[in-house]
Amino acid sequence: MSQPQSYEILLVPKFTEGPAEVPKAKGASESADARPVGAPIRSAVVEATGETGASGYPRYAGEGMVADIDPATHTVEALLVDGAELDIGLSVRISERTADS
Repeated sequence: MSQPQSYEILLVPKFTEGPAEVPKAKGASESADARPVGAPIRSAVVEATGETGASGYPRYAGEGMVADIDPATHTVEALLVDGAELDIGLSVRISERTADS
């Protein structure tokens, strides 16, 4: 089985389950900062580096993120964002990128 060459990583608030809308404060105007609950607050496309991470899984890197991803389960086993561990309250979702993505 060949390993995926790239993934898109999405950082989302951990407390969210779905695309429910954030309640708007009474009298608040629409804002460019307004986003639905569960919307990614950051994303990155990471490419295979050919290295194996400390977790024993293939390492992927790009756009300020370095991730060890299990290619069989598509589980992120380790993640650094701008050189730091993931903040509490955030979770990771990934999707495999195909050649035409």
